[in-house]
Amino acid sequence: MSRMTARKLKALETKKALLETGLELFHKKGFDNVTVDEIVKSCHVSKGAFYVHFNTKYDIFNEKFKDIDNFYSTFQQGIPKNIKASEKILMFYEAQMIYLRDELGKDLIRTVYMNAMSLTINKNHYLADPDRNLYKVINSFVQEGIENNEFKGGLTTEEASALITRCMRGTIYDWIIFGEEFDVVQEMTTFTTTVLNGLKR
Repeated sequence: MSRMTARKLKALETKKALLETGLELFHKKGFDNVTVDEIVKSCHVSKGAFYVHFNTKYDIFNEKFKDIDNFYSTFQQGIPKNIKASEKILMFYEAQMIYLRDELGKDLIRTVYMNAMSLTINKNHYLADPDRNLYKVINSFVQEGIENNEFKGGLTTEEASALITRCMRGTIYDWIIFGEEFDVVQEMTTFTTTVLNGLKR
């Protein structure tokens, strides 16, 4: 395998610095109050260097969510194959909430959601994009539950998945707006279990 050149390593370092600085500034000042000029000035790089890695400042969030979705895909591979689909969903969501709480933190998630709510959401938005690994994982579990007759008929895979993913987004939203006494892992489990019980045969 060929080693990375000094130029490529420098490019990776620049991209990482732009990403981390952008996220930090979004949190401190609010997404709408941060410009590309401010991000590059804080990183001591040119504006052209920014556009080598990102088309717009929105792409900084998209890049972060790629990292998050890589975690989801990796975790999915470790879920036991011989348990029920509903158990897989609960195990997956528990790991997701622990990851968001312990690795990303409420401040970053609050920034992401606040900025998402200030925009017009379409199906390609990073929080709702059906091609995200997150949604593909949940769809696969729901499809499995339907095929194994664990879930009752009447809803398509897409409809059932939409209900289950609303548990996730709703719990994250409540975690953001409520105080530290809100246990995001426990609340996610309770909320999702209730919905899953309604879907079971």
